[in-house]
Amino acid sequence: MRIRIVDAFTDRPFAGNPAGVLLLDDVFPDDDWLQNVAMEVNHAETAFAHRLPEGGDADWALRWFTPVTEVAMCGHATLATAHVLHTTGAHTGPVRFASRSGVLVATPGADGSITLDFPTAPLTPVEVPAGVAEALGAVPAAAFDTGPNVGDLLVELADEKTVLGLAPDHGALCAYSSRGIIATARAEDPSQGYDFVSRCFFPNVGIDEDPVTGSAHTALAPHWSARLGRDDLTGLQASRRTGLVRTALRGKRTLLTGRAVTVVDGELRA
Repeated sequence: MRIRIVDAFTDRPFAGNPAGVLLLDDVFPDDDWLQNVAMEVNHAETAFAHRLPEGGDADWALRWFTPVTEVAMCGHATLATAHVLHTTGAHTGPVRFASRSGVLVATPGADGSITLDFPTAPLTPVEVPAGVAEALGAVPAAAFDTGPNVGDLLVELADEKTVLGLAPDHGALCAYSSRGIIATARAEDPSQGYDFVSRCFFPNVGIDEDPVTGSAHTALAPHWSARLGRDDLTGLQASRRTGLVRTALRGKRTLLTGRAVTVVDGELRA
C-alpha cells in the first residue's frame, strides 16, 4: 500500500512536524501491525485511515500511533491525513474523521491551508507539582491540567527566552502527566507574526520533544485567548524544526489552521 510522510504546520519541507499517513482499503488491521508500522516510520505519529460507508456521521475512520503507543488525539497527523486526501483526490471539500476524540472536521481553504475543528481542552488550574521546576529547568508561574484528550500539564513560564532555553530532564518529566509537559510564554515581539510561544515534551509516549503539536494548541488557545483578550491568535512552537499554528477559540471548539507538504510518497511492502 502507499505510505506518505507529510510535514504538517509548515509550507516547506523539513520543517513543521512529520507524520506518516496510510490510507487503508478496508477496516483497520490488528493493533500489533499498526503499532509496528508506526515504530518503523518512527515519527511522532503515524495516521491510519479508512473510508466509511456513506450516510453516516463521518467520512473516514482515523487512528494515530506514536512509535510506542496509540494516542487519543493528534492534530498534526490529522492535518497530514486531510492533506493527503485532498491532494490525491481521495476526498474533496470538508472531511469528517471518526476518532477516539469524537468527530473531527478538516476543511480546506482557498489559500491551500487546512482548518481543523477540535474540542477545546478544559483547563483546570493546579498547584505547580513539586519537582517540576527542577525537571524542566525553569520555575513555572502557573500550571494547568489539560483534561483527558490532551493529557498534559501546561505550565506558563516567565518569558519567551526562558521557553527557548529549556533543556529538561525528559525522564524526570514522566511523573507529572499522562503524556507530558507544554511549556509556554507570551511572545516577546508580536510583530514577528506570533502571539505566544510553546515547546512540548512528551516522554510518556516516546517523544522527548514534539516538533509541532496541534492537540496542545487546543489548550494553548483558551489559555492565551483569556490572557490576551482575543479569540484569534497565532502560536509558534519553537522546536528545532518550528511551526506556526493559527488558533481560533470558538467556545467548546478550537479551530487550528496550518499548511502541509508531502515529502515522501512510497510503497509499504510489509
